[in-house]
Amino acid sequence: MFRKPLWLMIPLLGLIIVLVSFRHNNDAEGQDAKTIKAQLIATFPHDPNDFCQGLIVEGDTVYEGTGRYGQSAVKKYDLTSGKVSQQVGLHQNYFGEGIAIIKDRIYQLTWKERVCVVYDKETFKAIGQFSYTGQGWGLTTDGKYLYMSDGSAVIQVIDPANFKQVRKIRVTYGRKPEDKLNELEFVGDELWACIWYEDKIARIDPQTGKIKGYFDCSSLYPKKQRPDKENVLNGIAYDPKAQRLFISGKLWPTIYEVELPKDLTGREPPSGK
Repeated sequence: MFRKPLWLMIPLLGLIIVLVSFRHNNDAEGQDAKTIKAQLIATFPHDPNDFCQGLIVEGDTVYEGTGRYGQSAVKKYDLTSGKVSQQVGLHQNYFGEGIAIIKDRIYQLTWKERVCVVYDKETFKAIGQFSYTGQGWGLTTDGKYLYMSDGSAVIQVIDPANFKQVRKIRVTYGRKPEDKLNELEFVGDELWACIWYEDKIARIDPQTGKIKGYFDCSSLYPKKQRPDKENVLNGIAYDPKAQRLFISGKLWPTIYEVELPKDLTGREPPSGK
């Protein structure tokens, strides 16, 4: 039998070693992401008719953006009592999505209408709007820029002055894209994202897009207790001044205050949200 000289086999063996090493490193990178289970601190009322698309807590005040055609709105209410103090509805042809607050303005995305409506935070009057391409899902801010998801594995960083894209963040777990990203929030210096139809939140490095870990919320409102499959996890609110973290979802009857992961305690948002 003809045998190849050993020196001809060396490049092939080298290639095999490189491929095995690459796969090992890639797998190890994915396995580094840790999962932390949410630990309940307290519960607060949430209107079970509200299709939560965006949640913000400032002290004892909640700002929420809701969805569904004919029901979409932005509302302001008391955390403890749930009593609504202000509310503004979207046009019935608009499906509301994520919200974010920068200074004295509230920004609200729409799903397929490609419009971001801007409100005065004090009066709740619409004072302008921006257009964008694609769909609008989740929205948050680092205090300087807006961060917008569209249901894919890409998060756009947006200049709030003109709604132009500054850069894109491609979110990955290992080398695998993590898509269906929905509601967003900065928690410390991490960008958190709900994953549509899942009870876990991705903890993302906003500079690299790499998932550093997951926050498991499955025990808060178990799926078997929900009347409909659309009642999904979709609300993250972090109050950096009080260092309080809140979780809710679409048509959920409760807002849950949960423990902030110990590795985030005392850490500030990237640009001082």
